[in-house]
Amino acid sequence: MIVSCCSPAMLSGKTIKLLLYEGLQFAALVVPVFVVVERFARVIRVVRGWDETAYWLVVAASIAYVTSVTLLVWAPLKYVTLKKRRVVAEITQWRPTALAYLLLCTLPCFAVIVAGYKVQMDRGLDGDPFTELPVSLVLFCLICVDVVERIRPWRLMGKSDSFDLDGDALGPAPPHLERVTTVSAQLPADGGQEESLSNGGPPGRSSYPASYLYSSSVRPLTYSGPLRVLWRRDARAELLVGSFLFWLDTVEMLRSAGQPAVFGSAWVFPVYVLAFLSALRGAVAPQSGLLSAAGVALQDLPFFVLRLALTAALGFVTPALYLLKNLLVCLSYGYFTWLSRLTPFRGHSMF
Repeated sequence: MIVSCCSPAMLSGKTIKLLLYEGLQFAALVVPVFVVVERFARVIRVVRGWDETAYWLVVAASIAYVTSVTLLVWAPLKYVTLKKRRVVAEITQWRPTALAYLLLCTLPCFAVIVAGYKVQMDRGLDGDPFTELPVSLVLFCLICVDVVERIRPWRLMGKSDSFDLDGDALGPAPPHLERVTTVSAQLPADGGQEESLSNGGPPGRSSYPASYLYSSSVRPLTYSGPLRVLWRRDARAELLVGSFLFWLDTVEMLRSAGQPAVFGSAWVFPVYVLAFLSALRGAVAPQSGLLSAAGVALQDLPFFVLRLALTAALGFVTPALYLLKNLLVCLSYGYFTWLSRLTPFRGHSMF
């Protein structure tokens, strides 16, 4: 009887999902640290003349670090966020788990990678072929943690408009999805013709502005033909894609640090410093109004200045497309947030 009650088949779907999420996040916390520090230990071993003692001391330090942060920070944080719901019920503008991951994993990994660059630069060594994997692994685990935090309120089975409101999700639930009727259905029965005449259109024919066709508030058209499967959309799949796009600029900035011209110079240090500052955007909740301002202040504006300096000093070590992207985001944010509110930029019907 006891065995049957404790069998995996008796576990609820919410428990399995919780174990899956927490296992993925813990793996994303410890695996990058072990891989990056082991790579740094190999660099130290080469520098010290293949000293195995120095290699194992560095590896042991990584094990001690992971054990300490798990017991002293990560486990208590998870206990508070998952069990003490009332304590964190009002935390809606930022994500404690994402912030803790950035400070406990991303920051140390970036520091160790930069230290490895510095050791090789001082000794005149060439970059080892293991340079790309640690950086990509750190970023991939960071994206995985972000995806888990975003997808928590959603059910993994069923339609995308069903939320796990009673599950292990923290913070506010995703916005409620409701059916939006068409424009013609919202008009009064006897007011359509009068509105058409008042706008100068012919009787019996609506003269609505064409802009409503592109409005996001209008429910998209559906198709019921043989290819209707191509019209299906799922918010969970779009969430995964959006999470990778959210980090794409940071990924490209760190890719430029692997270029020989950047790797062998002091430019590698501001690249990693600004890349980590841009990663702090992940601690802001996706539905928070601070996300746009944080994106400009922590990523687009600093990245634009750094990319402009890199291009002037070393050439196009980073694509010009990202330079234009950072400039466009900064200009559009400044215009629509500040300039459009001023008197000279409002009140003109032609715009």
